[in-house]
Amino acid sequence: MPPPPRPTRDWQELTELTHGAAMVIERVRLTAKDIVIEGAFEPPVLAQLSADDQVFIAAFVRSHGSIKEMEQVFGVSYPTIKARLSRLATALDPVETDPRPSRGDVLDRLARGEIDADQAVRELESGR
Repeated sequence: MPPPPRPTRDWQELTELTHGAAMVIERVRLTAKDIVIEGAFEPPVLAQLSADDQVFIAAFVRSHGSIKEMEQVFGVSYPTIKARLSRLATALDPVETDPRPSRGDVLDRLARGEIDADQAVRELESGR
């Protein structure tokens, strides 16, 4: 079996092509398994940000959240970094920070003995 083809475009290029317009992903191919999934998928919130904002967030993570280091990397002041972080925090507001576990996750935890049957039932019924 030949090696899977490499993607020809990355998220930054896609972001630049769309100029921030809303988009829907309609086809996804899992190259390792040669499986194609078609449907309407919204890209992740981070992928919907501008290429500059994606670079900024990557730099912030690499700097372990050090605003002082961000000031040096981008050559801007503390208030400028804080303002951009505030704007991005607002843009990322829809990101689920406490996602509900999938049915499979709950059953896996039950199988590993991390939770008992009663807890699994409660989580499955309540969605948490």
